[in-house]
Amino acid sequence: MARPPAHAPDLFGESPSSATEGSAGRPLADRLRPRVLAEVVGQDHLLGEDGAIARMLARGSLASLILWGPPGVGKTTIARLLAEAAGLRFTALSAVFSGVADLKRAFDEARARKSNGQGTLLFVDEIHRFNRAQQDGFLPVVEDGTVTLVGATTENPSFALNGALLSRCQVMVLKRLDDAALELLLARAEAETGRKLPLDDAARATLRAMADGDGRYLLNMAEQLFALPPATKPMDTAALSTLLAKRAALYDKDREEHYNLISALHKSMRGSDPDAALYWFARMLVGGEDPRFIARRLTRFAAEDIGMADPRALPLAIAAWETYERLGSPEGELALAQLVVHLATAPKSNAVYAAFGAAMRAAKETGSLMPPAHILNAPTKLMKEIGYGSGYEYDHDAEEGFSGQDYFPEGMQRQSFYRPTDRGAEAAIGERMARWAELRRRRRRG
Repeated sequence: MARPPAHAPDLFGESPSSATEGSAGRPLADRLRPRVLAEVVGQDHLLGEDGAIARMLARGSLASLILWGPPGVGKTTIARLLAEAAGLRFTALSAVFSGVADLKRAFDEARARKSNGQGTLLFVDEIHRFNRAQQDGFLPVVEDGTVTLVGATTENPSFALNGALLSRCQVMVLKRLDDAALELLLARAEAETGRKLPLDDAARATLRAMADGDGRYLLNMAEQLFALPPATKPMDTAALSTLLAKRAALYDKDREEHYNLISALHKSMRGSDPDAALYWFARMLVGGEDPRFIARRLTRFAAEDIGMADPRALPLAIAAWETYERLGSPEGELALAQLVVHLATAPKSNAVYAAFGAAMRAAKETGSLMPPAHILNAPTKLMKEIGYGSGYEYDHDAEEGFSGQDYFPEGMQRQSFYRPTDRGAEAAIGERMARWAELRRRRRRG
């Protein structure tokens, strides 16, 4: 496999040669790369005066780091500028293009530098793409100080990286660029080119929204706009949308974002917020999620978080699911949207969920206790002679249709698993159960 270049250029990180080249022909994003950490936008929580990385540099003790964040927020740049600030040689590898031989070569070169008193910051882009064995290869050189490792990843390190490697690095979470940071990049672009973007205020806001927190993508779109012939009037939102394609929302059905968004949908419904729930539902659809997966989760929610507070929720969930199966997309998605609103606005109760869990624990603890003899059927003479069915009271013939007999096994005290809330239909259920409990107490006293 061919060895990648030692320095991987990024939106906010230039290669050593680029600083000395003229600006002619260089992409706008390349020309705007920061020269010092203070110029990196949107990551003040790490690079500001009280930021974790700034404090490391102030102490002169830069640890190995994992930079976790979405694309286009400056991970490569930060690594390169960290090397400069800490007086380390910057070496870069990409896990997409590098193999064991590339790692060994980088480690050998770092050992040679160390013997000459020069430290190395080894930047590994997409570090999560290395397999377990390759990740383990970093352990000795990180432990003995041969390299200060800075790995960049868009995946949750908890899932994507070995525990052994994580324990030797500090994870720094980079944020997607907010609106203020994106506007600052546009202002820098206008200052660099000496031109104003040909957009009205609404279109300018739309441009920032289209970038979806990715500074590199924003500057690439801005460069397309600067390349247009001079216009007589600023472009509006409709014209901008026609000219430029919106950045696809970040969503991977097999990775963390899949679980983040379904969790957001579930918790928004549990929190009785139909607007937020509809937003997360739409985000999943826009990201390409299978509506059948969402339907399964909504059905689970109906049983787990609503239960008997609204007994209609579960059959409605099944009905919405079946509607989608019959209509397909996009018409069937409306049935799921209706279900989302119903579940979010329904009274909530996890009483059945909690009761079932408690009953399962009791069943495991009590083993093979037999039902009491009076509720056992007695189809044979022998079974009648040994007491099966003896003393059973037919509830329909009892006062108020309730006999109050004990249905727990002999030798097991009565337990209370289901405790209805005072919300929705469960309020009436609770009243009935309280009445039955009183009748049961009277039977025991009588």
